[in-house]
Amino acid sequence: MQERDVTTVIQGEVAISKDPKVVFGTLLGSCISVCMYDPFERVGGMNHFLLPDGGDASDDSETAMRFGVNAMEKLINGILKLGGRRDNLTCKVFGGATVIASLGRVGQENIVFVKNYIRAEGLKCLAHSLGGNRARRIRFWPTTGRAMQSLVLDSTASAIGWQEEKYRLKEREAEQRWKKQAGSDLELF
Repeated sequence: MQERDVTTVIQGEVAISKDPKVVFGTLLGSCISVCMYDPFERVGGMNHFLLPDGGDASDDSETAMRFGVNAMEKLINGILKLGGRRDNLTCKVFGGATVIASLGRVGQENIVFVKNYIRAEGLKCLAHSLGGNRARRIRFWPTTGRAMQSLVLDSTASAIGWQEEKYRLKEREAEQRWKKQAGSDLELF
């Protein structure tokens, strides 16, 4: 079997495939990636979420997919749309590192979220590599469920951490602007 280039799954993305030549890849700091597949229907996918919760669960935008619950629902539903069966789904979970101390407990909060979600949904988790202080590079073969992890050098991990922090700051600023605008546009009848 000949493999194509790796399809990169970045923050806020979900990728799903039935093609045996496809390999998904991602780079994680405090983010989480769930690699899920149906071993009988040979279909699977990968998500990459930044924060455990927030946003509107009915929102299908890229921004909404940066939140755990949205990314998990889109991953599961996407696999089901390609023929997977919910009772066959298995997963492997990666990420949640504390790459930069100033990011606080985001990695730990992501870990708590994903473990609770998997338990609440009755999903089978075959393996996980969570926490620690090193970034991870993940490869996932969606039709076989094979996953490969390599730990990343500190300099790359720092760059990932700063990228995550920059995004979080933008999110906070946007939320503050929205609250300020919402407060000034209030109409009472």
